[in-house]
Amino acid sequence: MSTVLIVLSAADHWTRADGSHYPTGYWAEEFVVIHEMFAQAGHTVVLATPGGVTPTADPKSLDPAFAGSQVQHFVDYLASIAQDLQHPLKLAEVNTADYAAVVVPGGHGPVEDLYKDADMARVLLDADKAGTLIGSVCHGQAALLSAVKPDGSWLFAGRKLTAFSDEEEVDFGTADNAPWLLATTLRERGANYVRGAENWAPFVVSDGHLISGQNPASSAPMAAAVLQALAGRV
Repeated sequence: MSTVLIVLSAADHWTRADGSHYPTGYWAEEFVVIHEMFAQAGHTVVLATPGGVTPTADPKSLDPAFAGSQVQHFVDYLASIAQDLQHPLKLAEVNTADYAAVVVPGGHGPVEDLYKDADMARVLLDADKAGTLIGSVCHGQAALLSAVKPDGSWLFAGRKLTAFSDEEEVDFGTADNAPWLLATTLRERGANYVRGAENWAPFVVSDGHLISGQNPASSAPMAAAVLQALAGRV
């Protein structure tokens, strides 16, 4: 079996256009579903954050009013891996060659820190060069924006991918005061951005070793696509 790196945001807030702070972090469903699927498949999962900071779950992702009836499972699962969550690897210390896949769950945290993190950029540039699988879901694709090459060009320009749509951001109620919108920014940077026909429905895109899911409901199918790709490399 392989070793998979999951990179989580270290942010506990999202700085809004008016300077206010919106409480956030990683989205519990996305992280739990992905981690659980990799672990159940027998893979070793290593967590990393900027600075090795203990990551924060977005409060709404643990609120049944927003996240549904599975919240208790998310709470229980997070408690079961509390030691790993409390002591993640520092992103700066990641040797990308140690991992068969690099995966980034969402939540609004990545639009606060990972999108501009130099260590995130290094990991992605190294992973892409080596053909390592890169998976992300929802706002996790903000991390891809960090991957600027030495010549100033963006690593993922021209690549086909999906991410949390502007329409879903509006529907969620966080678009109006957003400093920037993820899907729009990905398109502006040159991504071949595509989205599913319906908000909140599962939608996954694969482009070579880059696999992306649109929203929380896409977490399981995105992880399944990564697992299938890993199995094909054995």
